[in-house]
Amino acid sequence: MKILVLAGGLSPERDVSLTSGSLIAGALARKGHEVCTVDLYTGRSIHGDIPQFSCKPIQPYTVGKEVPDLESLMQQTGFGHRRIAPNIPDLWKSADAIFIALHGDVGENGQLQALLDMECIPYTGTGYAGSLLAMDKDLSKQLLARAGIPTPPWITCRLAEGHEAVAGKIEAEIGYPCVIKPCSCGSSVGVSLVHHHEELLAALSAANAYEDTILAERLIRGRELTVSIMGNQVLPPVEIIPKEGFYDYYNKYQAGCTQEVCPAPLTEEEWQRLKELSLAAFRVLRLRGYARFDYIMDDHATPWCLEANTLPGMTPLSLLPLSAKAAGLDYDSLCEQMVLMAVENISKNY
Repeated sequence: MKILVLAGGLSPERDVSLTSGSLIAGALARKGHEVCTVDLYTGRSIHGDIPQFSCKPIQPYTVGKEVPDLESLMQQTGFGHRRIAPNIPDLWKSADAIFIALHGDVGENGQLQALLDMECIPYTGTGYAGSLLAMDKDLSKQLLARAGIPTPPWITCRLAEGHEAVAGKIEAEIGYPCVIKPCSCGSSVGVSLVHHHEELLAALSAANAYEDTILAERLIRGRELTVSIMGNQVLPPVEIIPKEGFYDYYNKYQAGCTQEVCPAPLTEEEWQRLKELSLAAFRVLRLRGYARFDYIMDDHATPWCLEANTLPGMTPLSLLPLSAKAAGLDYDSLCEQMVLMAVENISKNY
């Protein structure tokens, strides 16, 4: 098949996406497919060349230590806030399938998926409705809570109301300790753990660098776990143990900063509960193909669902590939299976 891998984009998770995209392209090329890997924002290959389909693996990209500076990128390229390069539609029309290796922004919030649906082009991952519901942390938590899936108490606030006013509301309704998050970012971008008023104001400023709408969530202490679903199969769980601090952007993507244990040491009862909750969340958020769910299991063995990830990372340190490997599915076969599911889905619906 001719497979177009879309990566990069105008997203704080741009570097993670470029890394995922380069590795996915290599895997699909090794499986004998013609692959073209292109930056959705620039319209160039991820290393700056003219994009073209080839069976030759590309040079892997590496995630930096810091979240990329999107303002500098816009100034350097002169492309402004445009989300999709003009040559991208011609590329996707020439492909048999699209592998969406994007993280965040239009690649994960349903906008790109809606465009591809209108063109009847097969693409990996969840459709536009599920992408929207999972990406908006407030919407997803409302649906999870209504379905009886435990999720930490939360409120959403608009920072345009003023940081002091928002801080007062959070202190009154959530209290300390709490977690501050942009409402629609991933990879722990803009996330802070907060224990007092000064930290709260700093956290609001940090989150405001990415969004005006933020989510304040009660901090649940316990074991950090993640569960991936691939097709109809729930993959072995992973326990995440950062060596310092919490599982932030740096600890996620820098080697040696976090210990991942797979399968996570759980009792049969704990594992069955996680599987049931993950399958229920998959259904209630209207997901398809694959996804990953993040949990904190407290001292009473209650798993609290934090969020759903419809386009989980595919970097060397990412968790879905680790779970798939534990289930006997190597990285190259995992990537190919994701594409085959996309092609099967389009044939069912059209």
